[in-house]
Amino acid sequence: MKDSYLELLNHYKFGKEDSQVLLELHQEAINLSDRFISEFYDYIWSFGKVTKFLKNQEIIENHKAKIKLWFIALFCGNYDFDYFRKLYKIGEVHVEIGLPTHYVNSAFTFVRIFCIDNLAKNDTNTIKSIEKIIDINLDTLTSSYREEELSIYLSMSKIEKSIMVSLKKITSFANYFLATALVLVAFFAIGLFTYDTYLLFFSDIGIEKGILTVLGSLLVLWASIELIKEEMEHLKGKSFAINIFIMLAIAALIRKILIYSLSTQKSIEILIIGGVIVCLAIAYYIIDKKK
Repeated sequence: MKDSYLELLNHYKFGKEDSQVLLELHQEAINLSDRFISEFYDYIWSFGKVTKFLKNQEIIENHKAKIKLWFIALFCGNYDFDYFRKLYKIGEVHVEIGLPTHYVNSAFTFVRIFCIDNLAKNDTNTIKSIEKIIDINLDTLTSSYREEELSIYLSMSKIEKSIMVSLKKITSFANYFLATALVLVAFFAIGLFTYDTYLLFFSDIGIEKGILTVLGSLLVLWASIELIKEEMEHLKGKSFAINIFIMLAIAALIRKILIYSLSTQKSIEILIIGGVIVCLAIAYYIIDKKK
């Protein structure tokens, strides 16, 4: 790492001039540090899941102190081995607690905007130096994630690597098969909606029952479309949304209730289905809360 940090600075064309520009902002950064922390926390709380990592007030206060020191250090003017060693340790802590890289990248967007808005003063050279040091910090912090992934892969035996590659291929095939199956389900849902609409106009099913049946079919169709959209996102790398499957099941059961609601002989079935819907709704809430 002793040589790699010099190489990193060189890659970003970060020189003594940049260090001097940032050092001149050091006192101003200290003056802004309390405001930075306040606005930074307002920003990260919008993520919604940070309470998983900031569990109590003691942890929060400790985190605030460290973020404040890190912010001030951005403008220390001395970016030596010790500076990068501290950055790398921060990255290692992020990996250990399982902090998603998305949170890190998003937080750096706030840092970038805050620094440019409050410290750059529309000066091109200052903006460039701030951009460089922020990108260098982000690069160093996220390198811990890359090294963790690489170390896990390199520690595998040839058999383990072969199994992992095979499982990836099988998983990829299964995902595309699932996407195709969901498209077929959507077509069947369209067919069901069309058939129910036909019965409404060309049978003696009755207007009230017919409308409720059509609404139920439309609900199933809507849930199917949402499921396809989520599967498309999953193919792009997003986590699998099991809660959407639950939503489809709820939609299908609601359709049953809409149909049964007109029958006085189906009260027990309605109660049973209602109980199942409540259980599914609770499961949906729990899964959605943990996302």
